[in-house]
Amino acid sequence: MYVAVKGGERAIDNAHAWLAEERRGDPALPELSVAQIEAQMTLAVNRVMAEGSLYDRGLAALAIKQARGDLIEAVFLIRAYRTTLPRFGASRPVETGAMACSRRISATFKDAPGGQVLGPTFDYTHRLLDFALAAEGAPPPPAAARAETAPAAVPHILSFLDDEGLIEREPPSAAAPRDLTREPMELPADRALRLQALTRGDEGFVLGLAYSTQRGYARGHAFVGELRIGTCSVEMEIPELGFAVEIGEVELTECETVNQFKGSKSEPAQFTRGYGLTFAQTERKAISMALVDRALRWNELGEDFVGAPAQDEEFVLMHCDSIQATGFLEHIKLPHYVDFQSEMELVRRMRAEAAMANRKDAAE
Repeated sequence: MYVAVKGGERAIDNAHAWLAEERRGDPALPELSVAQIEAQMTLAVNRVMAEGSLYDRGLAALAIKQARGDLIEAVFLIRAYRTTLPRFGASRPVETGAMACSRRISATFKDAPGGQVLGPTFDYTHRLLDFALAAEGAPPPPAAARAETAPAAVPHILSFLDDEGLIEREPPSAAAPRDLTREPMELPADRALRLQALTRGDEGFVLGLAYSTQRGYARGHAFVGELRIGTCSVEMEIPELGFAVEIGEVELTECETVNQFKGSKSEPAQFTRGYGLTFAQTERKAISMALVDRALRWNELGEDFVGAPAQDEEFVLMHCDSIQATGFLEHIKLPHYVDFQSEMELVRRMRAEAAMANRKDAAE
């Protein structure tokens, strides 16, 4: 602990008490419950789960409440809690092709097998404030029309391009991917590690990089081949049983983009892929991931490096994590008295030496 801070422990305790008071707000108003946050602020909850690498809606809602709505602080709380949890094993790879989709759209095929499912989306809403939401005791909105039966699994749309050989095939990976939550980032990173970093990365940062690729900074013109949101079963191998059992379900957002084609005298022209996968409904993040993933693949696809930020693996992966960025940024608020005093003395000495030299020149 800084010596200068030791005498301020009472001030720190008071600051914590004041923070709790500010978090509670006006005591004349009902306190916002964790259940309300979980049920009515779902997109904020989804973002905290995705960037916190922990699929638990209740804990994410609690973190948002504790953080006063600061989502980066909430992600920090979730990650800190996550480190205390025991790890029993690893699940089998999730089969997104078996996803029960609540939303499934394609910008490349109008009549996709299985149909387009708009689902709950802001895409077609008017960006006008709805003052009816501010009315106390307003009636709930009408229930959405839903299918009476569970949605059937639908094939991945890009599989139809794959069948014709029009898009690059995903090579199977024999090695198990490294776990970024347990091992430090090492560069160069393989694609699995890059995708882990992007799914945990700050949505705003990844979104900005993705937008830069669309504006020409990585030659990354893309189409959304498919965006799907839905639930997938999670299975785990039980050694004592000798087979896998289902241990739960998770909601996921998956995005596959179709990017510019490439070819040569020996290889026929093919489209290339970008990929994004995140917890829950976080489609802006998944699309951004897919665009940045494709930009980072320039080397393995034999393309030229054009100096775009989204192509620079070190720049992207070492700066996308909001927790690392916040920690370094906010540490400069802590006392740096010794460092600053030494620099101030240096500046004073340099100014004094310059003034003496000027007087000497004037005297001559």
